[in-house]
Amino acid sequence: MNIYKNRWGIPLDLAKLVFERDKKCIYCHCELIRNGQKSIGSWEHIINDVKIICPENIARCCRSCNSSKGTKSLSQWLTSSYCVSRNIKIETVADIVRIHVQKFGS
Repeated sequence: MNIYKNRWGIPLDLAKLVFERDKKCIYCHCELIRNGQKSIGSWEHIINDVKIICPENIARCCRSCNSSKGTKSLSQWLTSSYCVSRNIKIETVADIVRIHVQKFGS
């Protein structure tokens, strides 16, 4: 199984970069453990647009955060009960998320 393979059209070089950069969920910071060739993490488009394929928009997060965020904008999601109960806010997320907000807005 190729851990970099994805259905989102993320090129291999970008996938490798993101895997090296995001060893923890970009939102809740839980470890994205690899079990052999399998990762518990999932691909995240910070802006929910599969056409924006760049290092600032493609990231890895845990499946719980990804499922909770769904198609919500980052600003909507950060005020959700999921984030409030887990103390996830713009000040606590990974640097890549804050860089994303500076570059694209939320």
